Amino acid sequence: MTRVLASAPGKAVLSGEYAVLHGAPAICMAVNHRAIVSVTRLDRDWHSVSAPGYSSVEGRFVTEGATPEWLQGENDYKLVDAAWRALDYCGDGGLAIELDTQAFFDDGSGAKLGLGSSAALTVALTAALTRSSDVFGQALKIHRQFQSGVGSGVDIATSVHGGLLEYRMQGAQAAELRWPTGLDYRLVWTGVPASTAGKLKRLASAGSKRSRDALVSSAAGMADTWRSASRVLAELPGYVETLRQFSDDYKLGIFDAGHDKLVAAAHGAGLVYKPCGAGGGDVGILLGAHGEQLDEFLVGQPVPGCRVLESRLETQGVAWEKR
Repeated sequence: MTRVLASAPGKAVLSGEYAVLHGAPAICMAVNHRAIVSVTRLDRDWHSVSAPGYSSVEGRFVTEGATPEWLQGENDYKLVDAAWRALDYCGDGGLAIELDTQAFFDDGSGAKLGLGSSAALTVALTAALTRSSDVFGQALKIHRQFQSGVGSGVDIATSVHGGLLEYRMQGAQAAELRWPTGLDYRLVWTGVPASTAGKLKRLASAGSKRSRDALVSSAAGMADTWRSASRVLAELPGYVETLRQFSDDYKLGIFDAGHDKLVAAAHGAGLVYKPCGAGGGDVGILLGAHGEQLDEFLVGQPVPGCRVLESRLETQGVAWEKR
């Protein structure tokens, strides 16, 4: 019996959301919420899939060549099906696959945090099945198939590399950055989950508007800004307002679930806040020069149900080991 264990971090987009789909760079940070995948090879002729905390169903399938034939649980484990087919996977014996994304769920409510769990899980699963950390191209293909072709790949790149990244969709280019000295942050959970895939589909069906062009231009300007704490604090508010206009025009609800109140309150306190999710809830980030000031603000923040996450920049990307 052999066992492979792989993990990959989640993400929070700091600038360039949506604009990255139209050529602008996105800045994204990996966070220390990791998806974990265990693959154990057993002496049997069928495969099983489990996902503690996500589904009570055990998936089971057999394969003819590299094509899965599901006996049960196909609807719960479409990502495994997509990965198996994309990797053209085959091997001796049966696999017991365990998918663990419990770090991406709120302990109290059980709601999913908007920190890129599906991308992190895709990267970890790909690493576990291929026994490699060089998985960006394969994981991107799998994730796009899983999401019906939508998405830029910034979440996959961040889960693979870790740290702070500048990412461009054209050519799937990822450049590692250093977190700016003198810039502190807190990630905030609104208490309301949201669907990225649904927003992307809505956007794809809409026409071009001035606010989209403005967001692309603003995102391009922000890319270099993330190399300096003072520039981030000075220039990010302008980007946030451009993002707000874009959200309003396309009815994406990026500033719903209390994000708008947090933006206004943070500005009044000399801080900067922005949503990091696709819209309708999820996570935001509060930024300032001093952690004590951030904590003081959050004690009296104006949105009931919001809370600070124990989330930090994760420097390690995908990792795997054989046991």
